[in-house]
Amino acid sequence: MIDLHTHSLFSDGELLPAELIRRASVIGYKAIAITDHVDQSNIDIVIPRIVKALKALKSAISITAIPGAEITHVPPSLIPSLVKEARQLGAKIVVVHGETIVEPVEQGTNKAAIEAGADILSHPGIISTEDLLFAKEKGVALEITSRKGHSLANGHVAKEAIKFGASLVINTDTHGPSDLMTADEARKILLAAGIDENRIESVFETSKAIVEKALRRD
Repeated sequence: MIDLHTHSLFSDGELLPAELIRRASVIGYKAIAITDHVDQSNIDIVIPRIVKALKALKSAISITAIPGAEITHVPPSLIPSLVKEARQLGAKIVVVHGETIVEPVEQGTNKAAIEAGADILSHPGIISTEDLLFAKEKGVALEITSRKGHSLANGHVAKEAIKFGASLVINTDTHGPSDLMTADEARKILLAAGIDENRIESVFETSKAIVEKALRRD
């Protein structure tokens, strides 16, 4: 399992990075990104702390742990500057909190995230064809999520991404220990979203490619 969207105590998660990584390792994770929520108020605090924690843990853990950030509920016009700042501060994977149907995310967030070159657009909700094609053009992966509420739009995201050839990843949006999942559980969620068995491996391959790209940013 590769999971590129999780949260620790540095935002609204329940676990310290070390425990989050340990729990993920025990259930078979190969790689995990810690992508705590950031906006203008905390980006310069959260990302350096994640970077520091993962650097200290690197030689003592058995899985790949990647520092990241999830830019959350930021006005679309400000997303590009925060994506750039996140990368400058050491985030190797940048996620933008997409237009989920269960939160009042500002319209235009999906497009701004794609235009800014985020790695992943998380739970993009009822994403438009225009934005989906833009994500395909820019190489931004769209998320299938196991997170309650956000997962309600998985079927739409999967159907449209397959129809137009956009890249998909599956993540947990973990906030607590019970949110982590095995690769078998991920397969079931992808199947439930309407993704055929013969397409599932391509979703996992996209996650692997994002990890490899992130590691080249070192």
